[in-house]
Amino acid sequence: MLPSPYLNPAASAGLDTHAFQMGKSGEIPALFRSGICNLGCISPNAIQVRPPALGVHLSYIEGRLAQRHGELEPSYDCHPPWPTPGRFLRAPPRSARPHGGAMMFRRLLFAFLSTASTAQATSYPLTVTDDLGRSVTLTRAPKRIVSMLPSHTEALFAIGAGAQLVAVDRFSNFPKTETDRLPKVGSAYQPSIEAIVALKPDLVLADESGGSRLTEKLAAAGLSVYGGTAQTYTEVFQKIAVLGQLTNHEAGATRLITGMRGDMNALATQLQGAAKVSAYFEIDPAPYTVGPGSFIGVLMSKAGGSNIIPGGLGEFPKISPELVVKANPSVMIGLSLQDARNRPGWNTLQAVTAGRVYKPTPEETDALSRPGPRLPVALRVLAKLLHPERF
Repeated sequence: MLPSPYLNPAASAGLDTHAFQMGKSGEIPALFRSGICNLGCISPNAIQVRPPALGVHLSYIEGRLAQRHGELEPSYDCHPPWPTPGRFLRAPPRSARPHGGAMMFRRLLFAFLSTASTAQATSYPLTVTDDLGRSVTLTRAPKRIVSMLPSHTEALFAIGAGAQLVAVDRFSNFPKTETDRLPKVGSAYQPSIEAIVALKPDLVLADESGGSRLTEKLAAAGLSVYGGTAQTYTEVFQKIAVLGQLTNHEAGATRLITGMRGDMNALATQLQGAAKVSAYFEIDPAPYTVGPGSFIGVLMSKAGGSNIIPGGLGEFPKISPELVVKANPSVMIGLSLQDARNRPGWNTLQAVTAGRVYKPTPEETDALSRPGPRLPVALRVLAKLLHPERF
């Protein structure tokens, strides 16, 4: 079973629980790419792959804000196809079951899952293409991994590959006990190249941003480097699957993806029938905000919010404050009530007069801004702010 802070809604129901052990986020995707596998269940036994999209993402690493335009890249195949039991195994009709059919079916299900887990072992040598278009080849399962992004770190622990980590970036702080024990080797934009090389890793997980040229520098030092991060909601699941494949933990990745989707579906059921609430999400006082196509924007929609930001402005656009005034949202997230009151024309907005302006805690901000295993936690945070009556 996966640790409850990742997947158990009960563990994250109170915002002051151990599910939120995070400090500064250190991560908002730097680039928006195309070729993203968009997974959706079109039948109980099928996976839908939707076409890629283009847009703009905002880099918000170590407090630096910069817009970068994405570039068209080849599409990626969805691999593995994630054979979750609910999609690929059905119970036989009751009339067809022998005496003690329920127990027999449980045994068959257990046998199926055991076989599926064994069948998902990665074959090496393995070659994958990262988000920079580079071919990355591993001759064997990596035993010494350095993770340079918190979302990668969290995903590795969640799929069962945490023991293979020998160092992480300075923002990786979840799970707290495990990450506290690991050496810190800088960050994506201020890496300690010498410290990373000295650890002799057989795999480094970096982002695809060119700001620090981290992937290029480490590759030049003879290290195997995978450059790529999740940029959208649907790509979060695809990246978890890739990490499972790279680390020989495909079964763990499958279980994580299944659990995440199950938790989020349960939250969706809890919100069923709730009216959409007009909402504004701020990530910086400039103000920078989130477009509906960003992973945070998708979470807002799933949480019962109606984003006031038009999709055509990009994924993390800088906007005019007048746009917020004109839209007059019912809920505002990402700034304090006092901050909103101090801005010209904002003191009369619906959200301000009703006191529905919320500044997430650092722990909540981490969960909201990291595209990884805690998407269900982030969704619950947003849902409780948008629809407190359902909780």
